Amino acid sequence: MPLPRGRVLPLGDRTAVMAILNVTPDSFADGGRYADPETAIAQAARAIESGAGLIDIGGESTRPGAQPVAVDEEWARVGPVIEGVRRRADIPISVDTYKAEVARRAIDCGADIVNDISALTYDPELAGVVARTGVALILMHTRGRSSDMYAHARYADVAAEVTAELQARDAAAREAGIAADRLLVDPGLGFAKQAPHSLAALAGLPRLSSLGRPIVSGPSRKSFLTHALGPRKPDERVWGTAAAVAASVLLGAHVVRVHDVAEMVEVVRVADDLRAAAEGQAG
Repeated sequence: MPLPRGRVLPLGDRTAVMAILNVTPDSFADGGRYADPETAIAQAARAIESGAGLIDIGGESTRPGAQPVAVDEEWARVGPVIEGVRRRADIPISVDTYKAEVARRAIDCGADIVNDISALTYDPELAGVVARTGVALILMHTRGRSSDMYAHARYADVAAEVTAELQARDAAAREAGIAADRLLVDPGLGFAKQAPHSLAALAGLPRLSSLGRPIVSGPSRKSFLTHALGPRKPDERVWGTAAAVAASVLLGAHVVRVHDVAEMVEVVRVADDLRAAAEGQAG
């Protein structure tokens, strides 16, 4: 996928690994660890060295129950990191935000992708920013806000409903002037979903492929993994994450969004080979 300024989102035979870089004090997985800009920039460098194809930088926690932060506070967190990573590397940068003003500033500093958890439902100005600048946009499925998302976790057919709701958001994005070849979709594992819903959404990736958009899957360290593992802290869910990442690749994901880059790059390489072998036999 071509991006502004001549960069390219690596979508092809190999699944791209998106490194998560949370620069918030309250992230569920690594809260506060990368709040210092220089520490975050160094972590981005390690992720790139370990094989990340792109970096996703976020300055507001969107875990269930999280409180929103103001534009200037979010920008104070992500701005120096985006600028620092861009000075040091030509890798595609994604900004994890639903705020139009944060996205605009990030794009001005070199971001290539907006990763919007709300699929253009939280800030009506965001679609215009994306359309005008020509960056890529990830439309993620959710319902409600972080404060009440589990109240909306009611489904009769998870895969069908997630696909239909993302199809509607995809149509809204195109109506706002965003080119179809700039859109990706994400089933929103853990967002407005109880554990069985997230598992069904992951298993339903082949249904989501009917939209004809690249698929982003983000199972990393999420609580739905404890459905199988039992009680585990987020940083103790690496092996469960590995299983979900492998499943994501085999079920058709084009991008996997992860915390543990070096480990998941190896998982993805093997899963990619398995998928290629399976496709070869089918052919």
